Amino acid sequence: MLSYLVCATPRSGSTLLCHLLDQTGIAGHPEEYFEALRHSGLPRRPDEYFDPERHANIIERLAFRELPDAAPRPNALWQPETYDRYLEWAIEQGTTPNGVFGAKVMWGYLGDFAQLLRGIEGLAGLPMPELLNRVFPGLRYIQITRKDKFRQAISLWRAVQTQAWRQEADRSASTTAEPQFSFRAINYLVRLLTAHDASWDAYFLGLGHQPLKITYEDLAEDPEPAIHDILTQFGIPAPASLEISAPRLKIQSDELSEQWFTWVHEHLSALESPDSIPLARTER
Repeated sequence: MLSYLVCATPRSGSTLLCHLLDQTGIAGHPEEYFEALRHSGLPRRPDEYFDPERHANIIERLAFRELPDAAPRPNALWQPETYDRYLEWAIEQGTTPNGVFGAKVMWGYLGDFAQLLRGIEGLAGLPMPELLNRVFPGLRYIQITRKDKFRQAISLWRAVQTQAWRQEADRSASTTAEPQFSFRAINYLVRLLTAHDASWDAYFLGLGHQPLKITYEDLAEDPEPAIHDILTQFGIPAPASLEISAPRLKIQSDELSEQWFTWVHEHLSALESPDSIPLARTER
């Protein structure tokens, strides 16, 4: 059996990468099986991205938004006391008939995931690399990053407000309330995403070998070479007829994202020269 983890940060292109790998039919079904906080069994709610004391105004702004799926529920098998049952289900779901398992792991959930795994009999006290190697046979790593952290943070701030994490190419845009610009929120998320990427780098440095690295920018420009490289590097035999077709996922960057990108850089310029930004813009 071969296992791999797509190691990522939010809005780094990991959903696109996992979709393309799943589409091959021979590279597992990599999904966000382990993207859950230990206290809830669910992904972070919007306010959980921010510090209640340092970012009270941001959290207050989020509290007034009407979000879809206001009361999501964890998987029926997800229980910290019997996490081995959920893990068994996830591995079954994420494995293709050729014995390849794939999953996505965000740095922001890795600590909680490790705590849950250490609650399984025989896994308590294991250091992270050994823990993951024990759970996932033949483990390999893919690390996907996004070079432009400001565009990544803008995308994350929009998704946090709308909870629209992916958009199918044949579907209309979300009907939720229009997201609002916040330089403070975006600037904080830039630092958070940078720190999480650095934490992945430190993990692999401690591991003693580098993962297979992919950038969002390269993947979005031409996905086919990246997918074929993964299959080759992992020794997954691919039929000669394998084609990497255009993804159903639609890139969510649009005119609003570009406008926010401009505003962010106006604010950054204002930090060096306060007279360089219109007064009205500073209130956003």
